[in-house]
Amino acid sequence: MPASIADLLRLRLIAQGLSPHDVDDASPVDAAAVVQHLLAVQAQDFGAACWALGVRAPGITIGDVTAALDAGTVIRSWPMRGTLHFVPPADLGWMLGVTTQRMISGLTLRHRQLELEDADFGRARDLVTEALSGGRSIGRAELMELWEANGIATAGQRGYHLIYYLAQTGLLCWGPTHRSQQALVLLDEWVPEPRHLEPDEALSEFLVRYLAGHGPATIKDFVWWTKGTVAGAKTALAVAGERLTSVEVDGTEYWLTSELAGMPAAPARTTASSVKLVPAFDEYLLGYQTRDPVLDPAHASIVVPGGNGVFAPVIVSRGRIVGIWKRTPTAKRVTVHPQPFDRLTRVEESGVERGARDYARFLGVDVAVGAPR
Repeated sequence: MPASIADLLRLRLIAQGLSPHDVDDASPVDAAAVVQHLLAVQAQDFGAACWALGVRAPGITIGDVTAALDAGTVIRSWPMRGTLHFVPPADLGWMLGVTTQRMISGLTLRHRQLELEDADFGRARDLVTEALSGGRSIGRAELMELWEANGIATAGQRGYHLIYYLAQTGLLCWGPTHRSQQALVLLDEWVPEPRHLEPDEALSEFLVRYLAGHGPATIKDFVWWTKGTVAGAKTALAVAGERLTSVEVDGTEYWLTSELAGMPAAPARTTASSVKLVPAFDEYLLGYQTRDPVLDPAHASIVVPGGNGVFAPVIVSRGRIVGIWKRTPTAKRVTVHPQPFDRLTRVEESGVERGARDYARFLGVDVAVGAPR
């Protein structure tokens, strides 16, 4: 079925939870519901990840996000791509079942360079299991001290790779908040009732859930997002069956859930609520291999200066990225500095101001909109 770029953007905004709405009229939603819908929300940058939930759940605060982490209704780990994500607790196990083997195999050379051997991983596993069994938790620094005290060197990224390996293989995950970050816990204690899926069922679930929160998207987008294989994606398509459908935009096939395909058209006009201040590293941009539909390649170097993988927070207007924004925070106030690519309309300017107020309310501080920095 043919579709336009405008259709693609409209549906992506709906799938991503960024569709225009009035805060007062929005259906109640919380941090866990956002993560449940998107399946995985990039969370390498902790503060940005918290706002990624906040911008999609009008009215919640950063305290609500940390409360969800403390309660275990949102969990943080490395389900794919070697990148931290927020994920639904019950889903992490089967996601790791799909991705772990490829992720660990890809680190063989790096482990050799760090002189990490099977005995090191085994000893580290035994020590942390003994330390955490019974519902206990431990901070990263304290875990490094534990390993060092027992003869396991953690310098030169060894400590990071030990934690990553034990999380990737299903022993650990990040649990309750600890100082400014999180503490580590045993996954099987923190998530006592995980979902169990057969291999092909898990592949299909991965694809359907990805498209429910990110569609329309290409199969290449999905393979990139999971760091999976084209063969696995084809199996997922076959198992998903009628739950998925496709549209053609400018000669490219995009897949989406049948439910998303039936969503009504949005108003054509731009409103203040159709403008969003989206955080750095957000799924709206990083959830796809090809970002051209939402970001003009001419502006890519502004969003990712130097192409170094560090993404700026972006301004989204009716699905397109129209600029970036920066912030100057203090204990009582945050000043938002919009930097549009081109001059904004008055309605878009109003939308930026509204977005800044929403962001400040999320942080629990006052707000000002300042000049570009």
